[in-house]
Amino acid sequence: MTSHRPVMLEEAVAGLAPRADGLYVDCTFGRGGHSRAILDRLGPRGVLHALDQDPEAVAHARSAFAAEPRLHIHHRNFSELRALSEELGIAGHIAGVLMDLGVSSPQFDSAARGFSFAHDGPLDMRMNPAAGESATQWLARAPEAEIADVLWRYGEERNSRRIARRIVDTRAQIPITTTAQLAALIASVPGPRSRSIHPATRSFQAIRIQINRELEVLETALAAAIDVLAPGGRLVVISFHSLEDRIVKHRLRDAARSEPPRLRLLGKQFPSDAECAANPRARSAVLRIAERVAGEGS
Repeated sequence: MTSHRPVMLEEAVAGLAPRADGLYVDCTFGRGGHSRAILDRLGPRGVLHALDQDPEAVAHARSAFAAEPRLHIHHRNFSELRALSEELGIAGHIAGVLMDLGVSSPQFDSAARGFSFAHDGPLDMRMNPAAGESATQWLARAPEAEIADVLWRYGEERNSRRIARRIVDTRAQIPITTTAQLAALIASVPGPRSRSIHPATRSFQAIRIQINRELEVLETALAAAIDVLAPGGRLVVISFHSLEDRIVKHRLRDAARSEPPRLRLLGKQFPSDAECAANPRARSAVLRIAERVAGEGS
């Protein structure tokens, strides 16, 4: 787990442009790759607050960074950024906020977490296994129309209605409890197929987004980040699918076009060919950078 290297690490930290004495927030600690790189740029007076809703990530942070007084880890969903900033008295004083969206590699690679069908495991998909309902629980009780809607909206799955019907028919006979079981069920449904990805890929993405309320959380966190940044503070966001990136693009653009403008857009970047070759999960990544406008009176 500790060898995990985040996507676009150098680009993200460069976009954040850390000052030696600055105050920063890593909204998605994961296994600490971004946090470690930020800490390397900070001096003894610099401070980094890191959030993660995954108890495994928090436990890793408290172990691996136990001797690092500049890092403060918080077991919080990053939708709580505003509340945390106000509790700590740092709202309006933050020099940079980083968000690395989606599932981390350790989560994705753990069969026990249920994010992937590459290895069979319990159908959970919760980023915080102690909170909310699992994918198994949601699939057991959600109406057919709701399942179809989620698969279409969050996975852009063209076969959404047929898959929803098969899920409802199957659960009437036997509970759907494992990743392999669900992947095989989806693959057995006739209909339009992509030749480049597994038939279950889009549905797994959609169900994960539903279970973790990912797009709703992102909207809340982006609004908070813009508000809690200091004038001149940077916001760096890495997204991994079009639904996320569309929200990021629109929210940053709206803040840049407001009157008076709240953000200045500093562009977007994509991973290099070399990084994509070394890590296929980087291929869909988009990094966007914005800066809080100074002197706009809020």
